[in-house]
Amino acid sequence: MELPRVIEEHMLRLIRQNRLAKWFSGYGQEAVAVGCSWALDRDDVILPLHRNLGVWTTRDVPLKRLFCQLMGRAGGYTQGRDRTFHFGLPSHRIVGMISHLGAMLPVACGVAQAAQLKKSSHIAAVFCGEGATREGDFHEACSLAGVWKLPVLFIVENNGYGLSTPTVEALPIEHVAEAAAGYGMPGVRVDGNDVLAVIEAVRRAAGRARAGGGPTLLEMKTFRIRGHEEASGTRYVPRELTETWAAKDPLERYRAWLMDQGHVTANEIKLVRRNLEQVVEAASQFALAQPAVESTQAAESAAAFAAVPNVLKTARGSRSEKRFIDAISEAMEQAMESDERVLLMGQDVAEYGGVFKASVGLLERFGPARVRNTPIVESGVLGAALGLALEGLHPIVEMQYADFIACGFNQIVNNLATTHYRWGAPVGVTIRAPYGGHIGAGPFHSQSMEAWFCHTPGIKVVVPSTPRDAKGLLLRAVTDPNPVLFLEHKALYRSVRESVPDARYATPFGQARIARTGRDATIVTYGLGVSWALEEAAHVASARGISIEVIDLRTLIPWDRTSVLASVKKTSRLLVLHEATLTAGFGAEVAARITEEAFEFLDAPPVRVGALDVPVPFSIGLEQEVFSARARLRSALERLLDY
Repeated sequence: MELPRVIEEHMLRLIRQNRLAKWFSGYGQEAVAVGCSWALDRDDVILPLHRNLGVWTTRDVPLKRLFCQLMGRAGGYTQGRDRTFHFGLPSHRIVGMISHLGAMLPVACGVAQAAQLKKSSHIAAVFCGEGATREGDFHEACSLAGVWKLPVLFIVENNGYGLSTPTVEALPIEHVAEAAAGYGMPGVRVDGNDVLAVIEAVRRAAGRARAGGGPTLLEMKTFRIRGHEEASGTRYVPRELTETWAAKDPLERYRAWLMDQGHVTANEIKLVRRNLEQVVEAASQFALAQPAVESTQAAESAAAFAAVPNVLKTARGSRSEKRFIDAISEAMEQAMESDERVLLMGQDVAEYGGVFKASVGLLERFGPARVRNTPIVESGVLGAALGLALEGLHPIVEMQYADFIACGFNQIVNNLATTHYRWGAPVGVTIRAPYGGHIGAGPFHSQSMEAWFCHTPGIKVVVPSTPRDAKGLLLRAVTDPNPVLFLEHKALYRSVRESVPDARYATPFGQARIARTGRDATIVTYGLGVSWALEEAAHVASARGISIEVIDLRTLIPWDRTSVLASVKKTSRLLVLHEATLTAGFGAEVAARITEEAFEFLDAPPVRVGALDVPVPFSIGLEQEVFSARARLRSALERLLDY
């Protein structure tokens, strides 16, 4: 506890000297971080927060490099890509935070689930503040942990305040631990300023978790002596409250106890402190002497994704006719058969086989540990998938409908998508999402939201249009060490079929398919739009003798600019088609890129065709005749050809 206290005091001096920009202080809360870390085994995974410096020091993280990280200098763990404790250190079994409150709680569930799958004795311990217990991720994580009896400890630092809002104004109950009963787990209140009480409570809960007893919620009662961060100050805190808690300082209490017990003398304590001050000063001076972080555009772009290993070649041998849905099912079965690290999670994916029956038979084949129903916790299961991936597994998560992915948006765009860029961890998570309309399902079961995720660096977006590509691209996605959003059009599931190889194979990302060759104009599309484009190409060929080239992108991130450019240079006309609403759709990216890079080859302005900018209507007539991009495709293509 003395080491993080010395570091705290040193950092506060640097703040006053304007040599450090920001600091989130855990001064006075050291017993929680240190006690929890001390009580756990070295193989246990800890997921700490801003104020848990004591986790890092107790786990013996090298101070010089840690100081480089904290000061934003070259040599830090994130290479300038993120701040303070926003990183993981697998060698020390630590997974750092992101700024969004509660987001790491489901991740801890995934880490604990991995321990169950591996039959390992390690557990996960995740920190959050009492304010974060109001976040949905807290409740979703507790639901997962409770129903699956996961070996995870939820450690709530109840330190009296959010940023400035006192806890009494944010919580309807006095003790967060009381909430545990609703999730079928014990809730324990602990004096968070008594390090021995912390150690005892954590050891007891950890022992219960290792024995298969499931999770525990530990509420650590403590106090935040400093501000939310140093610039915010503490004027909103009554002075008498600060004085009351200052008298309960965990270091003063433990020093007094040690001396009362005759374990140490006051002089020995002073000597320990002087030695630590010298160590901290040396680490600080080393870090301050390091240069600022430097990089290049190429290096930063490369860091967004983990390198992809060699994948299976195109299969030879027998083929059979398969529907789109059959190809998806077979891909999952073969992926799980070939690699025991692959598992499937989602709502109703086990006995029921999923809403669209893509996972029928997988439970019987691979068992409930690898084909697992989840509660209705989209954010919770996506966060758990991140934890599983960090432990070396390859989870496939099925969104019941792609529309519901909005409930897990934060986990995808701020956690999954950023992890490799920030601290280099591969995150092999595949998110299967049945999307799109034209089945009369209305505004909440028909959306095409691919553009949301194409704008987010760090996630790959895949949209197959044929059974062959559905199988090959999904098998490729499962082997990718990066998060992949795999969009499956519901209207294609049982409406298209073709001859597909029976063996495993992988279709590369970033390579478009020429669905139809032509010379007079190019249509670039994906998903259901490929069927529309082929129909329209056949129509204009018959009616006007015009030859249309149709390019099926197959993957949007990455997308095959080379093939599109080559086609446009040949045909000199471009139409970009997608089912999603027009404004800010992915077609805008394609049209803008081609205009920028092949302007001199164009004989007409590029044309974009998308849906009307309104929610998807329920009436199938309204959808197909008024809303749909299909309804505007013919006139748009004629306009392009006649320019």
